[in-house]
Amino acid sequence: MRQPTIRDVAERAGVSKSLVSLVLRGSDQVRPEKRDAVLRAARELGYRPNAAARSLSEQRTRTVGVLLNDLRNPWFVDLLDGLNSLLHANGLHMLLADARLNRRTGQDPAGPLLDLRVDGLVVVGTLPDPAALGAVAERIPVVLAGSREPAPPGVDVVAGDDERGARLAAEHLIGLGHRRIAHIAGYGAVGELRRGSFEATMLRHGLAERAVVEPSDMTEEGGYRTTVRLLSGPERPTAVFAVNDMAAIGVLSAAEELGLRVPRDLSVVGYDNTSIARLRHVWLTTVDNTSHEVGRRAARCLLERFEGPGGAGRIQLATPTLEIRGSTAPAP
Repeated sequence: MRQPTIRDVAERAGVSKSLVSLVLRGSDQVRPEKRDAVLRAARELGYRPNAAARSLSEQRTRTVGVLLNDLRNPWFVDLLDGLNSLLHANGLHMLLADARLNRRTGQDPAGPLLDLRVDGLVVVGTLPDPAALGAVAERIPVVLAGSREPAPPGVDVVAGDDERGARLAAEHLIGLGHRRIAHIAGYGAVGELRRGSFEATMLRHGLAERAVVEPSDMTEEGGYRTTVRLLSGPERPTAVFAVNDMAAIGVLSAAEELGLRVPRDLSVVGYDNTSIARLRHVWLTTVDNTSHEVGRRAARCLLERFEGPGGAGRIQLATPTLEIRGSTAPAP
């Protein structure tokens, strides 16, 4: 069966092809009754605009590439929701690519998205070599979301305030009377900022000698293995602040396996306020990194770059809050 064309829509609505084009582009220069007639005709005929033809005529694909560092991290879900809501409202569509998979197969992480001629690129999470995005930024607008790595010239950075968030977590535990507090640290600029803020807060409260920092890989398994080591030592901490919720879930698993009850024997704080932290049987105290807002701000930066390309890169930090739930209590 032949696909309906813009000519068919025009004949059904009793208008010109040019007027149909104006309506489909969302122009406000069309009278309401004409617009309604065109949209009704398109609906009745089952007409769908030819995206490829429109891309050729406009020199745009109306797509935004989103390069994810790790599809397994649930924190990205809320960020993507915030990002997509604003992009969709502006007639843009997301195309996702897994940077970790592309690296394992020897591909340029952004290569597949660039091959599809995306209009802009949003990089979500920590990438090993963000400087490599400099060449991409010379061609299309690029925004880093949820990462604090040094950005190439002209690239905007949108993230949460990691130093403030880590301070909130540490001060919450100190306020509950905990003195032996461990931090399961992460990697990259985000991990360093959270670790540095934790150590500075402990120092400010005269607890630097009681602070323990253990490196990890920001995964559940890494959090579990690190916690087993921490809880098996002679100076067992009474509280653990994990670099993210995934590592915190590993902390909870290790504590249960070793016969400790949370929060009676061990308080646990995560970071990111993911959907996992909000599960009733987990009910994790965690730092809300406002990921939905980070996503919306990243989309706004991209839209502004479309309107006025060029200029220096900007850094926007969203303000985190602490969500106190059932995994923290006064020190035993």
